Amino acid sequence: MPQPIPRLDHERSLWKQGLARIAGVDEVGVAPTSGAVVAAAVILPPHCKRIPGVRDSKTLSPQQRERLAPIIRRRAVAVGVGAASVREIDRLNIYHAKTLAMRRAVAKLGGHDHVLVDGLRIGGFEDHVGEYTAIVDGDARCYSIAAASVVAKVVRDRMMAKLSLRYPGYGWEHNQGYATREHRDAMRRQGLTPFHRRSFPAVWATLAGDQLALDLDAVALVDGLPDDVIPVADGLDPQEALELALVGA
Repeated sequence: MPQPIPRLDHERSLWKQGLARIAGVDEVGVAPTSGAVVAAAVILPPHCKRIPGVRDSKTLSPQQRERLAPIIRRRAVAVGVGAASVREIDRLNIYHAKTLAMRRAVAKLGGHDHVLVDGLRIGGFEDHVGEYTAIVDGDARCYSIAAASVVAKVVRDRMMAKLSLRYPGYGWEHNQGYATREHRDAMRRQGLTPFHRRSFPAVWATLAGDQLALDLDAVALVDGLPDDVIPVADGLDPQEALELALVGA
């Protein structure tokens, strides 16, 4: 079945209104049991042409993403990458952490006129990024969001590959922190690293020896904080500093 090709309809509508810096934003790494959640924001030139092959990063092979990401960066007006660390995920919950990562990505653009974000409306998001449009399945439907998804995925995959050199045996270089059988077996055998999300059900159920099927899309079981009180980390501990440095955040 052919994959949907993301379109520039939303961008063109905003360009016609005189808005030039339209940022597409997407995040990756919500479901894995280890590693940061990473977001990218991409501003494309007004009235640009699509780069052949750019679509939702989940539908592309690693080789296709690695080929497309540098092309997107070269053609973009601006690219911002942000992350929220494992410690922040466990403290805030994955929903607030991914929002924080997106805010950090947008903040690195050097200014923007409007944001297009994948998913549903986010409470209080406009207080931090200004006017924005939420697009359900945006990574499949909206070109600039699809471009952001490719950039974010490549950054996070490289981060997990680098972390796998420090913590071999978990398969992060090819499972990217998802709770595959190999990864779960390694958690039982080797224990947890500082980069495992201890608030995730898949982690503590694995350590408890739970063999039942786990909902790997479950959110962290941590009480959420209102979005307007999420701290932007300044005093990072060594773990957070390393993790965010690996994604260039």
